Amino acid sequence: MKHDFSGARRRFLSSAGSLAALAAVPPALAQAPAAVTAATLPFFIGSATQTLMPKGKAPRVVICGGGWGGVTAAKYLRQLAPQLEVVMLERNPVFFSCPMSNKWLVDVVDTQFLTHDYLAVSERHGYRFVQTEILEIERDHKRVLTALGAVDYDYLILAPGIRYNYEAWFGNDRRMAEATRARFPAAYIPNAEHFRLKQSLHDFKGGTLVMTLPPPPQRCPPSPYERACLIASMFKHKGIPGRILILDHKDGVRPIGPGFKSAFEELYKDIITYVPSARIEEIDPFKKHIKTEAGDFDFDHAILMAPHQAGDLAWKAGLVPPPGQGKPAGWADVDPLFLHDRQDKNVYVIGDAVGFVSSQFGFYPKAGHVANRHARIVARYIAEREAGREPSYSLPDNLCFMMVNTEPQEGISVQFDYKVNDQGIIEQTQLDFNERSAATIPEDFNWARTIFNDMFT
Repeated sequence: MKHDFSGARRRFLSSAGSLAALAAVPPALAQAPAAVTAATLPFFIGSATQTLMPKGKAPRVVICGGGWGGVTAAKYLRQLAPQLEVVMLERNPVFFSCPMSNKWLVDVVDTQFLTHDYLAVSERHGYRFVQTEILEIERDHKRVLTALGAVDYDYLILAPGIRYNYEAWFGNDRRMAEATRARFPAAYIPNAEHFRLKQSLHDFKGGTLVMTLPPPPQRCPPSPYERACLIASMFKHKGIPGRILILDHKDGVRPIGPGFKSAFEELYKDIITYVPSARIEEIDPFKKHIKTEAGDFDFDHAILMAPHQAGDLAWKAGLVPPPGQGKPAGWADVDPLFLHDRQDKNVYVIGDAVGFVSSQFGFYPKAGHVANRHARIVARYIAEREAGREPSYSLPDNLCFMMVNTEPQEGISVQFDYKVNDQGIIEQTQLDFNERSAATIPEDFNWARTIFNDMFT
């Protein structure tokens, strides 16, 4: 049977000619996609260039960050000053607690114990919760720019937590920083890092696990030692042939030094090796090698905690002084007693981002307990001001419980109290409870339940 392909050939050549002609059309004349504008988007997608919510008659407090401080501030503002409009902006849909998370890593508590639904809590207390990424803070216009739009404020409360200062290790090498965070997460900022670290620990078959500890000031100073103890306890009771190297920037364990050191020596002598004065000089996440002032170390797995600084939003708000101004670098410079920006009394900072407050002890402990107390204090300050009264100052307290053994469960703890002396300087009194005790564990869980109840119910 004979086939005539001439028609097909003519159609192909005609199409090819059309394509060639189209390719010859100047780019400016080619059909381009229509520009995407707010008018062409579904309403709930939003745009950073539009107003997210119109400003009403009531003064508005905008809270940036929904951690221990932000959630508490929103609740207490609604209780103490119900006439105010309160808006909390947070990028995560669910609250996940860093305090108690070390126990979660080794399955002492479950995920439900650490998590709360932001929207349900906001509806319970009558404030607005908006899940969105905060892009910029325009203090000259009293406006916060988010991925969903702009929010105007009368009072601003920043609760940004911390950031990892990978620049101290890698300069501007983003590839090294990203590899470190992806492969060996610190899990000190609530997000997927915690789940990545937990999975890697439960998959660990043995070898050397290195933990680098950030230099002070850092988030929850005793927490890395607790984490090391709990991981060592898991290795011990599961028969995992693992060795933990703690590379500490400090010259000794603190706080609760004697309590942790006795745990290292009496419970985990063959598992934990503590190395003091191990300031990081170089880290290679690809070769799994660390160079410190105390020596060089290779590892099979690691928890690499870079130095801490105030969270990104404190920087974007212009609250972190540049280096070389005689103030500790990397933290928000606020009034030590009233926690507002020194030039703007309508901008407050609470929690871990708060900078230098005392010549006696430097910084408040960067702990969830302190963030909760800061939030309650600032909520009262704003309520007093709205009532036409000048507030008197208040100071936080702090209480930390640390589990050091899982079978049997035993813990230690530390307490901090504060007062202002005759010279106007904030003084800290620290009381370490170094003796391991089973009685500390129910105290720990009672503390957690009490403070979660204070935040969420």
